Amino acid sequence: MDKVFARFANATARVAGSPTAFLICVLIVLAWAFSGPFFGFSEDWQLVINTGTTIVTFLMVFLIQNTQNRDGAALQTKLDELIRTSNADDAFMGIEKLTDRELEALHEQCEQMAKQSHAALEKTKAEREKRAKRKGASRLSA
Repeated sequence: MDKVFARFANATARVAGSPTAFLICVLIVLAWAFSGPFFGFSEDWQLVINTGTTIVTFLMVFLIQNTQNRDGAALQTKLDELIRTSNADDAFMGIEKLTDRELEALHEQCEQMAKQSHAALEKTKAEREKRAKRKGASRLSA
């Protein structure tokens, strides 16, 4: 059942997100709008588009959510595998399950480490520039 639903959700999301599906929806809305005078812009005429769009929206929310949940889980699994097989800190595996506070604290820690790395890079860059200037000056004096 899960595989059938997953295939159905993926196929529906792919089709619903296509330019052709958008064009079909635009044509349906235009046909509905142009049919208004023939039905005297009645309540039944309005009810048709309201009911149709409500049903489609209701069902699409679940299909899109299912697709996004699966995509998110697949992405997290790929990232976890990259972390596990690299020199990265294993503490980052599964961080999507942390609370907002825990995630914010980890984010702040990463920002601090990034600032330290940036400062070290800037220092190294400045030292290289000084050495290059010294070499250039010593070549000119020779």
